Amino acid sequence: MSNPEEAGPVRRERLLLAAALEEAGPEAATRCAGWDARDLAAHLVVRERRPDAAPGVLLPPLSRYTERVRTRTARSVPFGRLVERFRQGPPKFSPFAVPGVDEIANAVEFFVHHEDVRRARPGWEPRDISPELEELIWRRIRIARFVLRKVPVGVTLVQPDGRTLRVTGRGRGDRGAVRVHGPVGELALWALGRRDVAGVRLTGDTGAVKRLTEAGWSL
Repeated sequence: MSNPEEAGPVRRERLLLAAALEEAGPEAATRCAGWDARDLAAHLVVRERRPDAAPGVLLPPLSRYTERVRTRTARSVPFGRLVERFRQGPPKFSPFAVPGVDEIANAVEFFVHHEDVRRARPGWEPRDISPELEELIWRRIRIARFVLRKVPVGVTLVQPDGRTLRVTGRGRGDRGAVRVHGPVGELALWALGRRDVAGVRLTGDTGAVKRLTEAGWSL
């Protein structure tokens, strides 16, 4: 088994997520709505090893097929084997094995799912993440534009260092706009629907904040 401390930031997060799944056990709850650890492990494996099913993760018209493949995988493959397949990484035929794709596609995915496992367990605390992983997540947090595309207000993400990213175009100007403040990892968790466990602070027009908190989204 690789040593997480000797790996790059995304590989390190893969190894830590695999270890968290292993420690939690197959029936452990996660913050990924409706999924236990077995479901989550099956999702991670199908995403990297079933190119025919992976598009349904993001494309609703294909999601039913993806879910059938994921459910079948969760039922037919022992949990320990699922975790080990994920830990090993994508096979050579997978698009995820192309050099450079790991950083582009997996920084946010692995961080959020690692926290899905961690923050479903009693006594969890926020953890420090490396500056390298933070920077990768910030570069890829633009996925929030897809996730939040239907929210009824404008949303800008704000880092502690002052860097900002506008992720929705609605509500231009002060009225109808909300600023979401927090560390990069917490912003990613909030944007991807883990609002109940994300350490962020919302500022802006009172009505806009209310509309945003009443909206629903997830990925």
